[in-house]
Amino acid sequence: MNPPLASRSAADYRWRIHRNVLIYMAILISLMGAVAWAEQWGLSRNLIGPIFLFSTVMIYALIGISSRTTDQDEYYVAGRRIPAMYNGMATAADWMSAASFISLAGALYLQGFSGNGQQPGGLAYVMGWTGGFCLVALLIAPKLRAMALYTLPDYFDQRYGGRWPRIIAALASVLCSFTYVVAQIYGIGLIASRLTGVQFEIGILLGLGGVLLCSFLGGMRAITWTQVAQYIMLLLAFMIPVSWLAYKQMGTPLAPLAYGQQLAKIAAIEQKLVNDPAEMEVRQVFARRAQTFEDRLKNVDGAMVALRQELEEKIRLLKAQSADYSAIAQARRELLAVPHDAATARDQWTRAMQDNRERAKPLGGMPPHAQAFAGNPEGSPEEVKLFGESRLNFLALVFCLMVGTAGLPHLLTRFYTVSSVAQARTSVAWSLFFIGLLYLSVPALAVMVKFEVLNNLVGSRFEDLPNWMAQWARLDSALLEFSDVNGDRILQLGEIKLGADMVMLATPEMGGMPFVVSGLVAAGGLAAALSTADGLLLTISNALVHDIGPGRENKPKSSEGRVILSKFALLAVAMLAAVVAAFKPAEFLALVSASFSLAAAAFFPGMVLGMVWHKVHRPAVVAGMLAGLGVTLYYMVINAPGFRHFWNLAPSEGLWFGIQPLSAGVFGVPAGFLVMLVLTGLMPSAWVTPRVPLATSSRVNSDYPGL
Repeated sequence: MNPPLASRSAADYRWRIHRNVLIYMAILISLMGAVAWAEQWGLSRNLIGPIFLFSTVMIYALIGISSRTTDQDEYYVAGRRIPAMYNGMATAADWMSAASFISLAGALYLQGFSGNGQQPGGLAYVMGWTGGFCLVALLIAPKLRAMALYTLPDYFDQRYGGRWPRIIAALASVLCSFTYVVAQIYGIGLIASRLTGVQFEIGILLGLGGVLLCSFLGGMRAITWTQVAQYIMLLLAFMIPVSWLAYKQMGTPLAPLAYGQQLAKIAAIEQKLVNDPAEMEVRQVFARRAQTFEDRLKNVDGAMVALRQELEEKIRLLKAQSADYSAIAQARRELLAVPHDAATARDQWTRAMQDNRERAKPLGGMPPHAQAFAGNPEGSPEEVKLFGESRLNFLALVFCLMVGTAGLPHLLTRFYTVSSVAQARTSVAWSLFFIGLLYLSVPALAVMVKFEVLNNLVGSRFEDLPNWMAQWARLDSALLEFSDVNGDRILQLGEIKLGADMVMLATPEMGGMPFVVSGLVAAGGLAAALSTADGLLLTISNALVHDIGPGRENKPKSSEGRVILSKFALLAVAMLAAVVAAFKPAEFLALVSASFSLAAAAFFPGMVLGMVWHKVHRPAVVAGMLAGLGVTLYYMVINAPGFRHFWNLAPSEGLWFGIQPLSAGVFGVPAGFLVMLVLTGLMPSAWVTPRVPLATSSRVNSDYPGL
């Protein structure tokens, strides 16, 4: 008996996917082997980076071009026929953004497991993001898939009716997704400039071309298959250096199972460095520098005049002594760097004072890696307060990341692309599996890199430092900065400052691996940034065109016209995000954490209450969404460094319970829930808009019939 035609068609479709993925893996492994062989035969390192960049981007571009479409179902939700395993792989790539791939290991390196009173600790990201997927699997994804929608704002329109829930949800989608995509494009520029040697701004444009080729023509269908390819790339790029470094240090490639032995060694080295006389000398130098900046801030105008006169006299003496040209040039650069107005001087010197105070602490301001929380619950009142704030910030960030994951529009849209509710649940399980492969290795990588720095770099003579350090320092001093502070020509821990955004990218060079591995890691970071940027840009363009857009009478009548309009909106948003990213507004994790807090406050209360309580109505959800977003944005703004500097507020003044602004969603989410519950209870049931039951609804709105 022959199988039904539909079954044969589905089987053929799956076989074609398996075949194409195997072909891609063969091409990728062949590329790695060819570049490694060429490096052995003398291929210049300056060519390895560009080869990886252009080869991988061209592969993604070919996938994107071959998946081009103008069909509405294909463009928005990939035809709702992506197999669960591949959707889980694409979701993992969407999730493993530049923040996860590049900065998460760096956060664990700098902050340890639990951080200090100001930083919540890198382990909070691992726990919060993983816990968020459990929440998505149990509560969110199956019910959203049952509604057969296109975008997350569609849910608010379908559940609550009226125009305002949809518009607020769409604007919130744009806000949190734009914040997130700026971080990804910043990462693209950083990696592209490191791979090719071009300027950061040109690197942004190179990477942006890859983003547009992946998403512009084919929408969700193209993005899904490029994300599958990008996940395979970033998995290889992450696991190869981690396993290599684990084998080098511990004799086994199974890093997550063996890195505990390095923690004890790190603790012993940290204790030794805390009491090391040379390290104490370095800390004293930074303390004196902090005091110098503090003294200048007492009389900013006078200090500016005195500083200029001092540097001009220094240049005159150097010329009179026929000093080396480099010394004179350095003094001139210092003179040119003197601020030209009091406001700029106050801002620069305040930041310099705080940075030097931080570096004047033991271990260069880093907490002991394995400590539970900062402070001491049985110590002095200050230590007890620090312990409480450290623990509270850790829990607040875990909460924001968890509920933010359950409200991220670009992530939830992925579960519209599978064929059924059961496939949505299975897809989340696959997502957790593919993410877990990487997240279990991130803490291990941070520990091994810290051991490499403490054991091999610290104590080296400046003349013997590896070349990669100077190369990274030239690229951006915020990524790596080192100098002989105490003049002994020996590198102390306090004399080196690593940025969180370079720890993963520099791992191959720290571990002495072939440069082909460095190219692979950079290509993996690029894949992570591209995959997330694709989904975010599509979410923003869909929100602007599909969910807000022109009025019903002005929208294109055909689905093809609406898709074309979405494509041009995507292009405009991508260019705007590139301009913002070029200003390097903040580190990855700060931008990403802010977007999670915004998503949590905007979407989570209304989405969850709408699914579990039929009495929640439109006025309640509109007020609740505005209240949650308002509280979150207010807390972020009043605690932003620029705002606090403008009003001459102390860094800790204005914090509620000592919680840092990146976890502002911990206040916005309860505010949203409270407003929705109170208004639902106070307003009569006549306000409730009757809707089609969520489990069986398949209609979005009259603008888009046939959904």
